[in-house]
Amino acid sequence: MSIRRSRFEIYVDVLTEIMNGANKPTKIMYGANLSYKPLKGILKSLLSQGLIEEEAGKIKDKRTKVQYILTHKGINVVRYYSKAKDLIEISSPKDLD
Repeated sequence: MSIRRSRFEIYVDVLTEIMNGANKPTKIMYGANLSYKPLKGILKSLLSQGLIEEEAGKIKDKRTKVQYILTHKGINVVRYYSKAKDLIEISSPKDLD
């Protein structure tokens, strides 16, 4: 059985996928293991916080009209989270007994 991700971890997963080159909604969706409806809300939230930006008109594919790129603020969030994750050793529930 797998452990559910927190909302924060899902947001960081989306940012990480964008940082790793997934810039179209479908690629982000599959990379972050999300369905489309929650992804739309997450992208909207990340846009309003200034962590990502939309780029339109530079895509050759006619089906997708928008792609997403990280801002400096978004890059910093991914870097800080990665550092913190590396510093903390997470135990499984069996180890806590």
